[in-house]
Amino acid sequence: MDIVALYVITFAVVLLFFLVFFKLIRIVPEQEAWVVEQFGKYKRTLGPGFHLVIPVVQIIAYKHIVKEEVLDVAPQVCITQDNVQVSVDGILYLRVEDPERASYGIEDYRFATAQLAQTTMRSEIGKIGLDNTFSERDRINDAVVKAIDEASEPWGIKVTRYEIRDITPTDTVLEAMEQQVRAERERRAEILKSEGEKEARINVSQGEREEAINLSKGEKAKRINESDGKAEAITVVAQATADGVGDVARAISKPHGQEAVTLQIAEQFVGRLGQIMDSARTSVLPYDLAGLRSIVEAVRTGGTAGSDQNQSDAGSRGGTV
Repeated sequence: MDIVALYVITFAVVLLFFLVFFKLIRIVPEQEAWVVEQFGKYKRTLGPGFHLVIPVVQIIAYKHIVKEEVLDVAPQVCITQDNVQVSVDGILYLRVEDPERASYGIEDYRFATAQLAQTTMRSEIGKIGLDNTFSERDRINDAVVKAIDEASEPWGIKVTRYEIRDITPTDTVLEAMEQQVRAERERRAEILKSEGEKEARINVSQGEREEAINLSKGEKAKRINESDGKAEAITVVAQATADGVGDVARAISKPHGQEAVTLQIAEQFVGRLGQIMDSARTSVLPYDLAGLRSIVEAVRTGGTAGSDQNQSDAGSRGGTV
């Protein structure tokens, strides 16, 4: 029995030794930080690598991941400046910078930062109207990060950024927004249509105006050209008449010129008188003209008998033919 008891005691001692040995050795992974307490009090922070921790006396109280973490902020109902309810959710990015303060500064820094992000988001949404909630996302994100970062400094964490994931108005608000957008589009369409008609009318009136101006200019140019042509024609006729009169005057001044002019006038007179007699059925002429008519008829008929008869008829003072 003594040997059996000795083996049992030896086995127990060896087992205890291995348990103590494995409790003594601690290997911290990369991007992690472990907080060690000694008799319930903070002792030190273990970084990545091999460490020795005294069993029973020292314990690993907290284990923190120092990599950047992503927290999903639950959707919350916010009221805008124009009293419209919208549901907003987002994503929060943070990182543990001081494991000691993250362990003893607050109970649960993840829950605390998520709640702080929600309250800050409600406050920022309440400062703007519904129409600006989508266009001012960057400003809201920056305001949330700044507020959370200032409040979480005693907790030993660093908030890197916050992103609004979705902004969802209520169904009634969505319907009203759709109606507003539809009305705005119809208004713009009417404005564009009226502007197009206005431009068309302006173009038509300008075209008619330019056409009228061109027609008036053409008519003016036509009349000017006609008047210039008539003036040139009158000038040419007058010049020709003057030249003809000058030639006649020069011809008259020559020897036997007066006789030639007299003969020419007589010929023209006789020819015109013959035309008058042909167009009239009955003529009453003086004695001298009656004799002249017989001569004209004789010349035209080329006969002598008719000429003698006419001379005998013209023997009286006057006659009716």
